[in-house]
Amino acid sequence: MTVMKTSMRNFLAHKGRMALSAIAVLLSVAFVCGTLVFTDTMSTTFDKLFAATSSDVTVSAKGASDSGETTADNGKPPVMPASVLGEVRKAQGVKSAEGTVFSTSVTVVDGDKDNLSPSSGAPTIVGSWNGNDARTMKITSGVAPKGPEQIMVDADTADKHDLKLGDEIGVISAVGTHDAKISGIADFTVTNPGAAIFYLDTKTAQQTLVGETGVYTNVNVTAASGVSDAQLKKNVAAELGAGFQVQTAKETADANQKDVEGFMNVMKYAMLGFAGIAFLVGIFLIINTFSMLVAQRTREIGLMRAIGSSRKQVNRSVLAEALLLGFVGSVLGVGAGVGLAVGLMKLMGQMGMELSTDDLTVAWTTPVVGLVLGVVVTVLAAYLPARRAGKISPMAALRDAGAPADARAGWIRGVIGTVLTGAGGAALYLTAQADKATEGSLWLGLGVVLSLIGFVVIGPLLAGGVVRVLGAVLLRMFGPVGRMAERNALRNPRRTGATGAALMIGLALVACLSVVGSSMVASATDQLDKTVGTDFIIQSDSGQLITPQAVKAAKSASDVERVTEYKWTKADFTTPDGKTLKDTAITAADPSYATDLRTETVAGKLPDAYKPDSMSVHEKFAKDHGISLGSTIKVAFKDGSTADLTVRAITSSDVVIDAGAMYTSIATMAKYVPADKMPLDSLLFASAKEGQQDAAYKSLKSALHDYPQYTVRDQTDYKEALKDQIGQLLNMIYGLLALAIIVAILGVVNTLALSVVERTREIGLMRAIGLSRRQLRRMIRMESVVIALFGALLGLGLGMGWGATAQQLLALEGLGVLEIPWPTIIGVFISSAFVGLFAALVPAFRAGRMNVLNAIATE
Repeated sequence: MTVMKTSMRNFLAHKGRMALSAIAVLLSVAFVCGTLVFTDTMSTTFDKLFAATSSDVTVSAKGASDSGETTADNGKPPVMPASVLGEVRKAQGVKSAEGTVFSTSVTVVDGDKDNLSPSSGAPTIVGSWNGNDARTMKITSGVAPKGPEQIMVDADTADKHDLKLGDEIGVISAVGTHDAKISGIADFTVTNPGAAIFYLDTKTAQQTLVGETGVYTNVNVTAASGVSDAQLKKNVAAELGAGFQVQTAKETADANQKDVEGFMNVMKYAMLGFAGIAFLVGIFLIINTFSMLVAQRTREIGLMRAIGSSRKQVNRSVLAEALLLGFVGSVLGVGAGVGLAVGLMKLMGQMGMELSTDDLTVAWTTPVVGLVLGVVVTVLAAYLPARRAGKISPMAALRDAGAPADARAGWIRGVIGTVLTGAGGAALYLTAQADKATEGSLWLGLGVVLSLIGFVVIGPLLAGGVVRVLGAVLLRMFGPVGRMAERNALRNPRRTGATGAALMIGLALVACLSVVGSSMVASATDQLDKTVGTDFIIQSDSGQLITPQAVKAAKSASDVERVTEYKWTKADFTTPDGKTLKDTAITAADPSYATDLRTETVAGKLPDAYKPDSMSVHEKFAKDHGISLGSTIKVAFKDGSTADLTVRAITSSDVVIDAGAMYTSIATMAKYVPADKMPLDSLLFASAKEGQQDAAYKSLKSALHDYPQYTVRDQTDYKEALKDQIGQLLNMIYGLLALAIIVAILGVVNTLALSVVERTREIGLMRAIGLSRRQLRRMIRMESVVIALFGALLGLGLGMGWGATAQQLLALEGLGVLEIPWPTIIGVFISSAFVGLFAALVPAFRAGRMNVLNAIATE
């Protein structure tokens, strides 16, 4: 009880000093809890949506995915004859059944040809209005579509794009473009996470999406009273026989949930990973806080020991303070986490993914995880300072309080840090020597962990040398004030090392990812320059296949010498070694593709692969299956017949663009695949007439104006798009790393604030002998800048080493260019100085306001 009273008294006495550490715990716990609440809410939203939109039993056409979405290579949804509906209705236990048609391989545009698809990546769905949809949609204005001239839109899409009744809408599918006017607007009765949904009547949907009537993609079946979904599924399957996919409502909902589960898991674990980094940085802040508090209370603890307190009691007293700190920070963090989740939901709403706060889900495990994690991390971080406090002897009561007990890091620490750093360096060297990326990635992970721990441990030793160099370069120009700032930073190397290490972790990751991202862009650009011989690349950024109408439009463009078609499908390969490889990708292109993409061959010539009944394979595939020039491979095309194709070329496996592709001609594929089953083009390559690149570029854009789902890019555009994609990913990662950097800044603030308190008498004496307030504030700011730059130097150096090593693994995959983004690195280093200045504002202000006589009288 006495220990708890002492702990509570000390905690309240130093509540101001504890505040920043509590904020670090709060931020870290909030990030963890916010992530869990946000992902749980997303899961709840999708669960409700899929449960509400699934009929008791759904019958899908053969070839549909488990979630019922379209998978056909020809851009049309897999369909079944309308006669299936009559057969389903005959099954025992069927109350009602209704045939529907829908597709996600569509683009919808307004009257100005502007794309109405969601920007969040959610699907665009066009389907027939049916009774199942009527259960989850309420028509709020207008009427349901009737006839080919009418279409209905969901209310969210109408609001986003300011659509009104009577506005013209164009639906672009593999069949062609269908124009209609908005007849109605329907609102969801459950949360719509962001999909854009359009409804036609059944006959119009069939013609628009499939190109023929008398077919359905799905049959929605409702069970009669007392009939379970499982029994109904069994009855329907027995009535239909093989060749159809029959699922219960739960199976359909689970399949849909599985489609989004991967995305949510990636998001969840990535965010939790960054929260872990913030916790790691927070550990240094907490260690520093308690180490300095223990040092400042040396005389007080010595007196406690002198009057009978045992080492265990002193130890427990400090740990109890940590427990209180962790509990308060964690409780506040749990509440802040719920607020953060709501903020993330609002942010996703701005990006097009609507999540309602009505579905906000706070599982009982979330606050438990937050509390346990926050308290455990705080107590563990405080253990070493608590242990050090327990070792203070009664004689310490006779010494001046606050005397630093660890002016120089111990030699044992130095040896351990050197060994760990050396081991990390050796692992990174082995990474660079690896022959396979999978093998090297294991060494890379080990090297990153060991070198990071090594730098943390050896930080106090490095602080002496690095701070002296920084002082000589930056501080000496400020005269005596600069020298005092340097000495203050050197006064306690362990404290400076721990404070710098907190900043080092975040900046090391920033530098590493910057190097990797820049190297990827530079490597891909180099590959484009070396291998792509065409002027323009035409594709859909959303992955939609290119319709025959768009291909025809591109070929009609003036000043274009040729347009190369490129498509792929899956087939079963039977190789010369007798093995059958299911669902293997095979690429079909026009013979001009051999010119458009200068792919290196190790045997034969690539143009020969486009001869009748010929193909190419890549080097690794040939080696694995004993294939050489002239070998024959049986290729059973999906939705087609089997061909005996002769291998005419073997391509190099050391390429980035089209890595692992196996080519044949479109003419060969068309020989074995029916015309209505031929896959649509994935890409088009266009080459301009000599000297007419600019004119051909404008002409292609004009020819494809009515097809906004496709983008025409020249090589410069393509490189910029690639750079932007990687840049957006890096910016998102940097944003998440900002949490760790904010915690590190709090660590610098806390270190300086406690350092000012520790040096109160010293500051009073300096002020008494003539140091002005302005000089005092400058001294503290310079000390802060040096500590921040020390952490930045270690972090950026370490991160560039990691990034350069990671690039060696990328080189094994064909990305062989190492590029150091010096503007980013230099910008981060300079920004670190401003971080130091910012962190010193409050401590410097407080130090400048000290009363000189009171400061001198402080014990």
